[in-house]
Amino acid sequence: MVKIKIPFNGDFLCYNHIMKIYDVIIIGGGAAGLSAAAAASKLGKNILILDMGPQVARKVSASGGGRCNFTNMAVSAQRYFGNNPDFVRSAISRVTPPEILDWAKNHNIQYVEKTAGQYFCATGAETVVKALLQDASHATIFTETCVNTIVKQDDCFYVTTDKKNFVAKSIIIATGGTSFPALGVSDFGYKVAKQFGHKIIPIRPALCAIGTKIFSPDLSGISTDVEIQIGKEIIQDSMLFTHFGIGGPAVYRATVRNFNDIIINLLPDINVYDLFQKAKQTSGRKTVSNILADKLPLRLARWLCSDTKNIADYKDSDLKSIADKINRLVIPKEDIKLHSLQSAEVVRGGVDTSQISSKTMESKLCKGLYFAGEVLDIAGDLGGFNLHWAWASGRIAGENA
Repeated sequence: MVKIKIPFNGDFLCYNHIMKIYDVIIIGGGAAGLSAAAAASKLGKNILILDMGPQVARKVSASGGGRCNFTNMAVSAQRYFGNNPDFVRSAISRVTPPEILDWAKNHNIQYVEKTAGQYFCATGAETVVKALLQDASHATIFTETCVNTIVKQDDCFYVTTDKKNFVAKSIIIATGGTSFPALGVSDFGYKVAKQFGHKIIPIRPALCAIGTKIFSPDLSGISTDVEIQIGKEIIQDSMLFTHFGIGGPAVYRATVRNFNDIIINLLPDINVYDLFQKAKQTSGRKTVSNILADKLPLRLARWLCSDTKNIADYKDSDLKSIADKINRLVIPKEDIKLHSLQSAEVVRGGVDTSQISSKTMESKLCKGLYFAGEVLDIAGDLGGFNLHWAWASGRIAGENA
């Protein structure tokens, strides 16, 4: 039997000359990988998916608290973040939220609009996973398979794993980010990208809680609607106090953005100093905390001002200081500690998109090498944006690989 030998790091990788050559090998069987497989299958390509975990689509199964927030009608470049968020424009213009809803209907997936524009699977995330597997049913899937090396020679990619070796004309890297390691994640995608000359934007947690000593642990469990200012951008959503700091949707959304200091308005629709001035005239015998308790949870009101004296006895300058603490509470960047990748929903950073074609997802440095999903330096806002990016980038990669 004739064999070919591919030199790699001083050793030789041996492949049978007559072994099957796949059109596409997809590394990673998550949302982006399965979307790519479905798109490539429609074009009649033979496809192999390699995944290190015991089953594919593990993050899809866990997304949205198991209900899978699979798209958002507000999808736009403004809801994505990275060194070049405009990179998403081509893909999301070709794979739109209405199209994803049509896909769901065609697969008899029942969904609900939990909040305006956010669509969740009504019967659980596993329904979405089954639909993805149905679309990718023509692909061969190997789970619990770790890829060791990928080498390119003579327009083919030679892939070694801990089980078998494979050959393909194209490779799609859809390994995702390194958040939620408990679900089985790997930095292999970044290593492959670097091997072929790609720059990696440093990774950090995103869509995660924040540790800060600004707030007392005694506030843990309180949830309230707030306004968070990040630079010129304003985020309005609910915030949860935790024993280590703050979390909840508003904070999660803040962490995916570029920030230095974070400014929190605990009563976004009220000028608190004006409220105090009026109360001083009409309710002078009330305490400040009692006045605030009409607008905020009692524990939070008492933390903001624990004094028992009447509001009429306060100087205006003291009331202004308390009001500023409520309407403009600044958390300096040095007092912010992002929660670890253990609990982050996504990562900021990844493969530099300046070296990837936004129209095809193909590497500009290596013909036949494609990237899709969270492995790229693209992170979406909270609310279905990241899964939508996985569907869109995966499909574009699958159509072109």
